[in-house]
Amino acid sequence: MNSHPFDEAIALQVQDDGTFLGHTSAAYANMVGPFGGVTAAQALNAVLQHPQRLGDPISLTVNFAAALADGPFTVTARPARTNRSTQHWVIEMQQNGETVLTGTAFFGLRRDTWGADEHTMPNVPAAADVPRAAGPARVEWVKRYEMRFAEGAIPVEWNGADQGISRTRLWLRDDPPRPLDFASLTALSDVFFPRVWRRRPVLVPIGTVSMTVYYHADAALLQATGSGHLLGQTQAQAFRNGYFDQTAQLWNEAGELLVTTHQVVYYKE
Repeated sequence: MNSHPFDEAIALQVQDDGTFLGHTSAAYANMVGPFGGVTAAQALNAVLQHPQRLGDPISLTVNFAAALADGPFTVTARPARTNRSTQHWVIEMQQNGETVLTGTAFFGLRRDTWGADEHTMPNVPAAADVPRAAGPARVEWVKRYEMRFAEGAIPVEWNGADQGISRTRLWLRDDPPRPLDFASLTALSDVFFPRVWRRRPVLVPIGTVSMTVYYHADAALLQATGSGHLLGQTQAQAFRNGYFDQTAQLWNEAGELLVTTHQVVYYKE
């Protein structure tokens, strides 16, 4: 069987010095450099593959210091502290001797406890009842995902009129479908187009500076979710002085909250 393009994109080879060697993927190319969600997944994958790893990811923060150029890069993942059931990681990605990404990750051994989701899935039509977004994509990575917008699709008229809200709700999954895991969930957390384009349809330059992902699902829940659709919801909280932040949530079709994420984005007038 042919491997999935996502697995090819996040593939890393361990080096003699303990670092990991990766390569950017043309399948996930963005306007400038690669799709940030895949870059974050590559950073997480260095910890997932590390022989000293303890448990599964609870949170990941990545800071995009520069856009990667097409070609190879190295990732260093170092366990800064390991406790009995938790582990803190420091991550750095370099290309041509320069740092392009810094990050931290928190891993842990989960245990059975009482739990509840306060942020419940919004009421939207089922994925099968929402048409798939069609039309030519400006960038290659968008073709790697199936997107069905229930609310707040990318603008078709860039007229600059303030829409009064930046919220988007959509069904999404890998294309071709792929069983969900922590790496692909990380990338899916960054699929949303910039909120400034939704709130005020003007194609201003943008770039994510920092993104944090909180994993509420364990490996068993991801396995149960499989390759089904996820419902994503995202909205900004403030636009000011060249930066905005946006939050997002992803639920599976059973209404279970899998992940929440928060990022800050640079925009230029």
